[in-house]
Amino acid sequence: MGLWPGTMVWCVATSRRSRSAKEPAPAPQPADAEAPDTASPDAAPPDGTGPDAATAATSDAVADPLADPPTAEVTAEVAVKRPATPRRPRARRPNPVTPTNEQRVAVVIPAKDESRRIAATVRAARAIPHVDLVLVVDDGSEDATQHVAREAGAVVVRHSHNRGKAAAMETGAAVVAMRDVEDGPPRLLLFIDGDLAESAVNTAPLVPPVYDGEVDATIALLPPQPGAGGRGIVVGLARRSVQSITGWTPTQPLSGMRCLTRAAFEAATPLARGWGVETGMTIDLLTQGFRIREVPCDLRHRPSGSDWRGQVHRAAQYRDVLLAVNARRVRRAVSRVRRRVAED
Repeated sequence: MGLWPGTMVWCVATSRRSRSAKEPAPAPQPADAEAPDTASPDAAPPDGTGPDAATAATSDAVADPLADPPTAEVTAEVAVKRPATPRRPRARRPNPVTPTNEQRVAVVIPAKDESRRIAATVRAARAIPHVDLVLVVDDGSEDATQHVAREAGAVVVRHSHNRGKAAAMETGAAVVAMRDVEDGPPRLLLFIDGDLAESAVNTAPLVPPVYDGEVDATIALLPPQPGAGGRGIVVGLARRSVQSITGWTPTQPLSGMRCLTRAAFEAATPLARGWGVETGMTIDLLTQGFRIREVPCDLRHRPSGSDWRGQVHRAAQYRDVLLAVNARRVRRAVSRVRRRVAED
């Protein structure tokens, strides 16, 4: 049948009012809730007739007006439950080199009145591989040796009066032992003279044979020194003595630049007094089965001249070497007698 246009509008309006009266009124939204994006293709139609309208109405009906906005709640929940993004593991740095996990070397420098050369000697010694300690034993110097050495970077200990090279070596070895780490290997001992200056770094070849365990001690072979006034008398005495007692013939038995293990040093103590320390040490080590090797080193030091002071120095050397050799011969003779008595 025909209806007037006004009658159709009135019927539609009446139908909507009656339907809305039967449905529960939606709960009021919080004032700070975000409005849905009308430009989104998934947004519900304005009349609430979309496929999710019933679900949305049910959720809105039980929503707590005092609760946080839905958007903030979902964001917080995701932030808590979302698994952390795995990070790329950092490359592990190698452990630093310390005395507890690697063999180190201590340089011991007995010195007396060497203020003019000791600084250069200390700086050169610090450049030797594996060296982590340079120790200067000031044996009663009357000049500024101890202060110059300390300023150059050395650890310095001092004798109040001159006690001789052997005492200075024993003092230095004792100080190094106190600085060794308990759970690490004891440092190798590299003894050098205080007058080597810049050439002290050339004692580096003495270290590897001992460091690698090939031998127990090394002795430096020096090139001819300009200005030396000796005639080889003291060297000949020491060489013949070592050969007659041990069977090994050294080239330079008086060389003071030596590297040795802690065990070898302790086996050679007590050291011979005075200038006989090197000859006595060589004999003691060889007779106890330690291995020794001579190593060429390009070293320069202050040699004794042919003047009166040089002759006095060589006379003292001859006396001390002879005393050291004879003391060891007497010791060996006593040991043989004791063995024979024990066997009888």
